[in-house]
Amino acid sequence: MTEGKIVAWSKSEGETVSKGESVVVVESDKADMDVETFYDGIIATILVGEGEVAPVGAAIAILAESEDDLEDAKKKAAKLAGSDGAAAAAPAAPEPAAPALLPLPLLPRPLRPRRLLPLGRLLRLLRRRSWQRNTRLISPRLPAQVPMAGSPPKTSRRQPASATTPAPTIAPPAAAAAPAPAARAAAPAAAAAVPLPAGASVVAFTAMQGAVARNMEATLAVPTFRVGYTVTTDALDALYKRATLAVPTFRVGYTVTTDALDALYKRVKGKGVTMTALLAKAVGLALARHPIVNAACKDGKSFHYNASVNVAVAVAMDGGLITPVLKNADQTDLFTMSGQWKELVGKARRKALSPSDYTGGTFTLSNLGMFGVDRFDAILPIGQCLLHKFSTTTIDMGALAGAIMAVGSSIPTMVAAEDGSFGIKRQMQINVTADHRIIYGADLAEFLQTFAKIVEDPEQLTL
Repeated sequence: MTEGKIVAWSKSEGETVSKGESVVVVESDKADMDVETFYDGIIATILVGEGEVAPVGAAIAILAESEDDLEDAKKKAAKLAGSDGAAAAAPAAPEPAAPALLPLPLLPRPLRPRRLLPLGRLLRLLRRRSWQRNTRLISPRLPAQVPMAGSPPKTSRRQPASATTPAPTIAPPAAAAAPAPAARAAAPAAAAAVPLPAGASVVAFTAMQGAVARNMEATLAVPTFRVGYTVTTDALDALYKRATLAVPTFRVGYTVTTDALDALYKRVKGKGVTMTALLAKAVGLALARHPIVNAACKDGKSFHYNASVNVAVAVAMDGGLITPVLKNADQTDLFTMSGQWKELVGKARRKALSPSDYTGGTFTLSNLGMFGVDRFDAILPIGQCLLHKFSTTTIDMGALAGAIMAVGSSIPTMVAAEDGSFGIKRQMQINVTADHRIIYGADLAEFLQTFAKIVEDPEQLTL
């Protein structure tokens, strides 16, 4: 990560903050993170606003210790902004810049490499040289070393003071007219720029897209070559088959008539109930009557019955998938569950789910019916019970799900009645993939029969 985008400020200018309090949300290459302040004080000035990007280590706000220091801090912020603007405009000024700020091609000879300072020492130097007491910088901390711009080359102890590197002088105008390498490289790109077609709009990269683009462009600077080779993969394919069959699974399909469920949905939709909540509630009630389908096997030698019925529901996100969990789906009433589900979906879209929101599922539900998919098979989510370590804390990711249900769309279908007549009914196809080590065909068939009865007579979902 080389830069971060300010998503939102939790505090405004003039507000008091305490050490350890979250003050800003920053979008990194992978996720949105809360950034805490390391000091107590008052936010005097916000230097980087929402939606703007700042490099790692740059100051994004100024913190004053008391109200008496606010005006002084604001003046220094204005001075800092002014100095940044002057530095940005320096190349276009007719006057030659200071020697230390001259471009490298104008120097009579190359400077020695800039010395590297740890970030902690650099911040102390900045505060000692450029900032008075009672003002501080808020900036992310990095373990890496940061080059200190403008640092003079070290002088050997054996050299006298007069033998140090002389101050660089300005090259003749003819030499100054030569474009810098960066300018020469940018010239073809600018010349090759193609205007946008009419009606086109520009969309800025997200932090993750920017990181991927920079990594891809960086590969162009590395000299590479390619070597091809043909490899026989018979043994590898056999190993792959054995690995994927480590957990034997099987699938059972079932057709469910949804006329009554669709009618119930139309009645309760105005009260905030979603079809996902209806299906999750029906699954929860069916699992409570068939606990073996809610069981799990971890080591292949034994299995356990889960104490609660927690239905994990797949949610599509930009570039990924996550399964928030509806806890105690068999006991929670339909309207409360709908509210919980809307909250979970909102947090998932904002990337704000906590581990407790998406762990602990004992059965998984995947619904593609809203996309017009009539049927599909889902993969059993093996590994939910693995132990993941975050820092020094070990978190149990929850119970291992023994089965997953794939729900297709409800479509009008020609159905033959027992008396030989024909009629149109709405039906949907559901397929369940289960761990065959503990769940057998008869177990799954009975579970699906119970689920179908609940869906076809759904009034019990509202009790």
